Amino acid sequence: MLDPHDRLGARRGDDDWLAQSWADARSQVLVVSGTRVHPVGGALDWVAPAEAPDGVRVLLGERDGLVWWAVITDPDLARRSEGWVPLRGLLPVLAEGGFTQGPLLFHALGMAEWHWATRFCPRCGGSLAAAAAGHELRCTSCGKAQFPRTDPAVIMLVTAGEPGSPEERCLLGRAPLWPEGRFSTLAGFCETGESLEDAVRREVAEEVGVRVGEVTYFGNQPWPLPQSLMLGFVGRAESQAITVDAEEIVDARWWTRDELRVEAESGEIVLPGGVSISRSLIEHWYGAPLPGQW
Repeated sequence: MLDPHDRLGARRGDDDWLAQSWADARSQVLVVSGTRVHPVGGALDWVAPAEAPDGVRVLLGERDGLVWWAVITDPDLARRSEGWVPLRGLLPVLAEGGFTQGPLLFHALGMAEWHWATRFCPRCGGSLAAAAAGHELRCTSCGKAQFPRTDPAVIMLVTAGEPGSPEERCLLGRAPLWPEGRFSTLAGFCETGESLEDAVRREVAEEVGVRVGEVTYFGNQPWPLPQSLMLGFVGRAESQAITVDAEEIVDARWWTRDELRVEAESGEIVLPGGVSISRSLIEHWYGAPLPGQW
């Protein structure tokens, strides 16, 4: 991800510095109602601290000489007015803006999702209070601290045939809620005690019945939907017969590069948006940008 911010972890316990930063009118605040934000004019709506409502203050960090915050406020704010959208609704905004504020947004919404889902102490059931500039939740009864969690998920482009040859093909699938023509790479969560490579092999076998051998790491992307880290891989198929599970995947096909280009140009297939690592996996294999996106 491009241009990450300095998260200023050492400042999270510095109450004097936090107060000074919040009092600085130059500081930028993203208001999050529950887990939704309110874009304005096709861009994220950052406000000055004095304009932010009451809520949990989360220090995001420093970038471009400014300090950036999120305020997590009651979800009723979004229920009372229109225009509040979850992260998926913001993907076009991120794409239009060149994804420059993606790291800040993912940090803010990831923290908001965690605060929303973490309501009680898992040790004693006591109530929780925010600490460390929003990055800890401490039990008011037993004192146990909770920290944000990230779930590892694998996302993979499976290929078959001689690498680089005109006959080499990639495998894409369609989820049941997607419209006809929308296809993407396969994905799934890593299970307890499982390596990432074995998770790739298991998920592909479960979803489409294809056996995968060699697995190569590609890259990763934070994906707070709600709290995932997408770990990208390229897998080499050892079998090519497809049997979809009809639950997570209802259609899957192999495409050569020429077939993928022709169908993307005609609109017969619609590929993921440019902010997704899925798009990066597909275009890395294809060797160039492809037209069309969700």
